[in-house]
Amino acid sequence: MTIASVDTTIQLISSGSIDGATCAPELVDGPWLFDSAPPSYGPGASQDDPIPAFAPKQGELPEEYRTASKEELAERIRAAKATLGDRVAVMGHFYQRDEVVQFADFVGDSFQLANFAKARPEAETIVFCGVHFMAETADIVSRPEQNVILPNLAAGCSMADMADLDSVQECWEALEELYGTEPDADGRVPVIPVTYMNSSAALKAFCGEHGGIVCTSSNAATVLQWAFERGQRVLFFPDQHLGRNTAKAMGVPVERMPLWNPRKPLGGNDEASLGEAQVILWHGFCSVHKRFTVGQIEHARAEFPGVRVIVHPECPMEVVDAADEYGSTDYIVKAIQAAPAGSTFAIGTEINLVQRLAAEYPQHTIFCLDSVVCPCSTMYRIHPGYLAWVLEGLVRGEVVNQVRVADEVAVPARVALERMLAARPDTTMAA
Repeated sequence: MTIASVDTTIQLISSGSIDGATCAPELVDGPWLFDSAPPSYGPGASQDDPIPAFAPKQGELPEEYRTASKEELAERIRAAKATLGDRVAVMGHFYQRDEVVQFADFVGDSFQLANFAKARPEAETIVFCGVHFMAETADIVSRPEQNVILPNLAAGCSMADMADLDSVQECWEALEELYGTEPDADGRVPVIPVTYMNSSAALKAFCGEHGGIVCTSSNAATVLQWAFERGQRVLFFPDQHLGRNTAKAMGVPVERMPLWNPRKPLGGNDEASLGEAQVILWHGFCSVHKRFTVGQIEHARAEFPGVRVIVHPECPMEVVDAADEYGSTDYIVKAIQAAPAGSTFAIGTEINLVQRLAAEYPQHTIFCLDSVVCPCSTMYRIHPGYLAWVLEGLVRGEVVNQVRVADEVAVPARVALERMLAARPDTTMAA
């Protein structure tokens, strides 16, 4: 059976051609309809998240790209790529729509794509089909003379926006006042800041300047081990769930992981609980992975006895606990690749990746835990129309939508990223 792309599925549901449900009827519309005021993340998983004033904005997409057919856009993209050749490298995140991913030279998660960008020094321009923090990271790790383009500047990330530099600095000052700044007898400082890759360049720079480090969903345990060797406790932002799930698996009691709400004094905590804290978790989350529930897992097990449930560590703790396994997008992909034919998987991550895996591995039964089709709002802001626009601009010698991180931010952010790359898991630790 041919499995339709998420875009096609949404169109079929909207027209009544197939049964199903989406989280927003506006998903059938072109994302350019949401680029003008009032600003929003757009339809999809983050549609109800409040968007901050500093979120990036996109100007109007020229009409020829808004009105072109899917077939015309595909032909124009192919022609532009052929003309540009090795001068351009197109990066496509796992969560991008199939209609965009098909043109990517590299497909992966945010960390893999940053490495791919670094590995293409001959390319004059990197076109990053992902979200804003990913394009920033690509600019940080690529050569200074390379251009990094984000096809739609409004493709931000609501989780990344939940921790801004001012709020983190205020938190840091409060923690310094509470804990002091002197190391203990073992030389460990009071707090080590750890930021998830899904954060702004400014927060990566903050970590670089304060002895901290960056982590990904695949190396979070290694990074936390690195941090505990150097600090008495960790401040983890912006995703509370990745921090909680990782630290819990390492043996940190949940009661020693208070949540820091930046809108409340001391983050909504008292000095006693902060004094006992091992990991201070920022009040942030991924709206895609927040949608998954224990009830969905129970339903999948009832419908498909023997199903293998794998969820992303950005899911809430009770969902991770109820699943058979949890892991990064790369972990999920490799688990499916290695499974014996005839396996059944219920996956708790973004729908574009899940449906693509189902199409690529027809020997398995693969479905998303959430039956409602609800893609990542901000990944969905990248449309073939925007990709055609930026590529044809490059053919004309025009660089539009360039993402550039200032040196005063890029340099310390690079320090935090390099610490992450240098951190290696302790092979003597129990599995």
